[in-house]
Amino acid sequence: MSSRNSTRWMWGQACDLLDQAERLHRQFFRLSTSRQARPVWEPPVDVFEDDELLIVVVALPGARAECVEVILEGAVLLVRAETQMPFRSRGSAVRRLEIPYGYFERRIEVPELQMESATREFVDGCLIIKLRKAH
Repeated sequence: MSSRNSTRWMWGQACDLLDQAERLHRQFFRLSTSRQARPVWEPPVDVFEDDELLIVVVALPGARAECVEVILEGAVLLVRAETQMPFRSRGSAVRRLEIPYGYFERRIEVPELQMESATREFVDGCLIIKLRKAH
């Protein structure tokens, strides 16, 4: 393969990877419809379950723990709050904005189980909610 063809191939691969990364970013930090009249973004979520616990991990960069509302309504766990841009000052310009800010709301379907208790903690920019199953 000539160097010209290999360069074209590498650029094609790089562009494909950038397109894939952009699609994943849109998938995980997407705007959603809400009962609110304003735009809402949905943070990515992981859910783990064993015999004792249901653990929900919500990625919330920039969110303050005391501002996040968590409500369990039947088989839906609702997590919502509003995040502010950390570096807003008069005369400053945004050069790149990839982390979503503003109002977020995420409805997470969970098994409709009797829960004894719930705990929540923030670790490394993630909200970790642990729901202990009743036995």
